Amino acid sequence: MKIKFFMPAILLVVAVTSGCVSTKKYQALQADNANLQKKNDDVMQSYQVTQQELAGSKSRVTSLEEQIAAANANTVALQDALNKCLAGNNQGGMNISKLVDQINASNAYIKELVNSKNKSDSLNMVLTNNLTRSLSPDETKGVDVKVLKGVVYVSLSDNMIYKSGSYEISDQAGATLAKIAKIINDYSTYDVLIEGNTDNVPISQKNIRNNWDLSTLRASSVVMALQNTYGVDPKRLTAGGRGEFNPIADNSSPSGKSQNRRTEIIITPKLDQFMALIGKAPAPGATTAPTTPAPAPGQ
Repeated sequence: MKIKFFMPAILLVVAVTSGCVSTKKYQALQADNANLQKKNDDVMQSYQVTQQELAGSKSRVTSLEEQIAAANANTVALQDALNKCLAGNNQGGMNISKLVDQINASNAYIKELVNSKNKSDSLNMVLTNNLTRSLSPDETKGVDVKVLKGVVYVSLSDNMIYKSGSYEISDQAGATLAKIAKIINDYSTYDVLIEGNTDNVPISQKNIRNNWDLSTLRASSVVMALQNTYGVDPKRLTAGGRGEFNPIADNSSPSGKSQNRRTEIIITPKLDQFMALIGKAPAPGATTAPTTPAPAPGQ
């Protein structure tokens, strides 16, 4: 906007040049001119102030626009972060759900293992009771009977059965073998494996090549004694030797060697007999009062 501030001066010049004027009029014209000049100055000052205020307003508008843009950008960032957080929570929920499923499956498996163990323990108890029922409490003191995974192991040390350094049955072995024969004959349909074991000291006897020979010959001696002296059906008997390769103790000590020199009588029910025993086993956690043993199978 352009303002014409030179008009009063032109009028004054025209008035002067057009003819002579009185001093009074001249002074009045000068006063008017001064007033107009002052108004002009006021207008100019107001204009400058207005321009400054406008510039300030534009600056504030720009600042506000920048703040709005920053706020919008921050809102977008927050929304994005929220979406990611929600997605993360969903994923976390999925992971937690999967973990819960895994934990439940693991707990179910553990429960199954516990039930199986209890069932196995019950079965072992039945087998142990059944296979030692033919012996009196005094007779069982000299016989080490263990049940592992449904198989009965009777372990006899070499000095209980054989002459020293030999596979011949000793005179004092009769009482022990008689107890074993009672158990075997009580269950006349069970299979029986006689298994010889030695320590790792090489054998040095004529006609015995190594510990394989010694362990097998000892097992054969027990088989023949059970058959010939105690009437066990030979069709149920198997003789085997494992030499020094099935130790249960460290051969570096005399005590360990003594434990490894042993003969094991392994009594195994057939599959149908085994399943029948499982049916007789008490349920896990159940307790039963002692009862009179039932007749043996086949009797």
